[in-house]
Amino acid sequence: MSRGHCILSHGFESGPDATKVTALAEVAQRLGWSHERPDYTDLDARHEVSEVGDVPARLQRLVRLAADAARRGPVVLAGSSLGAYVSAIASLQVPVRGLFLMVPPTRMGPMPALDAAPVPTSVVHAWGDELIPPATVIAWAQARAARLLLVDDGHRLENHVQAAAHEFEALLQRV
Repeated sequence: MSRGHCILSHGFESGPDATKVTALAEVAQRLGWSHERPDYTDLDARHEVSEVGDVPARLQRLVRLAADAARRGPVVLAGSSLGAYVSAIASLQVPVRGLFLMVPPTRMGPMPALDAAPVPTSVVHAWGDELIPPATVIAWAQARAARLLLVDDGHRLENHVQAAAHEFEALLQRV
């Protein structure tokens, strides 16, 4: 029997087989959590909506998946970049047990500022993130007493995939 269900959301112009969400899926599997990696590439291609695709539709898709999963048991949402943003916002609409956010944008154009349910939250961010200033993420995490790991890397966290996976494991063990 599964301990719960993890929904792992990839970033913009990425995909469900991306390195980071794949590493998180392996952790979830090893710890006895079921998991899924939704494919948002069709929505990311909608450049007529915004330069980062159809964010409201991405959020709606995640909320539907999370609501369905929550009827069966505990849910943890995790994501990278835009996937982190929609995971946090979705947590306000669907009951979740925890959140794992990698390089989360604190602002997303006309969408609401980053917000999240008051659940155990872990954040991994990069000191050298060229898209999202670390200071904004630090302030966001501090206001929520979220666990925060800052690494010497860029927005893709390509040199810290295993560190992120380790933090995800710690979160799943806490919830």
